[in-house]
Amino acid sequence: MSTQDFEQELRAIVGAERVLADEPLAAHTTFHIGGPAQWLVLPCSENEVAAVVNACEGAGVPWRVLGLGSNVLAPDGGLPGVTVKLAENFSAVEVLPGGLVRAQAGATNEAVAEAALAAGLAGYEFASGIPGTVGGAAIMNAGAYDGQFSDVAVEVRCLAPANRTGASGGDNPDGVGNKSGSEEAADGNGGSGKAAEGAIVTLSASQAEWGYRASRMMREGLVVLSATLQLAPDSPAAIRARMDDLRERRASKQPLEMPSAGSTFKRPQGYFAGALIQEAGCQGASVGGAQVSTKHAGFVVNTGDATAADVLALIAEVQRRVHEATGVTLEPEVRLWG
Repeated sequence: MSTQDFEQELRAIVGAERVLADEPLAAHTTFHIGGPAQWLVLPCSENEVAAVVNACEGAGVPWRVLGLGSNVLAPDGGLPGVTVKLAENFSAVEVLPGGLVRAQAGATNEAVAEAALAAGLAGYEFASGIPGTVGGAAIMNAGAYDGQFSDVAVEVRCLAPANRTGASGGDNPDGVGNKSGSEEAADGNGGSGKAAEGAIVTLSASQAEWGYRASRMMREGLVVLSATLQLAPDSPAAIRARMDDLRERRASKQPLEMPSAGSTFKRPQGYFAGALIQEAGCQGASVGGAQVSTKHAGFVVNTGDATAADVLALIAEVQRRVHEATGVTLEPEVRLWG
């Protein structure tokens, strides 16, 4: 199939106005870094997501899934193939009986927290300031301030790509087509067997196998489509007070005024990444336009003209110096694309 014919197939699936050719990824990531995606595609339904992924796999075209791009470093040279964006185009939030809230993968954590607040439901306040989507939170088991996604999630609805070639992660869910992945997945009833090719499956909380910044969806290349949360009744005033308190604490400690991808490194067991980076004398260190934040050493920020190469070089330098000073190896939390 020719490139032109493949693009026409994408346009037939989602509509011409929702297929963007050579779209700068810098405009779709919170780092404000990244070259052009060959195609950025904006599906609006589960069937469209499945059809786009199936079209990519059928044509041998690489694909990835992007949410708000809040945990992603996109390469300077851009990406070949299709970047499927699940954000405002795929962001419905529904409050259900019994304290349940169902959110599509592109819904922001803030929007879900606000919907829960309006319904007098508590439990998602911890995520209200996490700058990402529900899909990303499900994939990464996002957490903050003593809460994490797995504390409240009861099920996750996913697409199991036909060839199980995705490798999900990051801000929803950053699946990567044509990359080796596990052949194990849930069956259509949420069991533990292999899913039918291209099936949409539902995983219970136990089947999602959440760990620290990890999940079965990440490991097996499943594309998160939606999640259902179990929340608890509470006073809207009390919920709002907790959300405001967490927002103020985050703003006082984190460099929210500068482009970044959030916490750059995972927390090593028994340590805090920011403290180790300070101990190694790296706070304020820079490469090109990338800098270890002077406000919070756990963040690498874009001071204005950073490239992905700058960020990668700075990450490597911080890892080297921290290991030399403390013996601890820091592992990136930000998803490094390319």
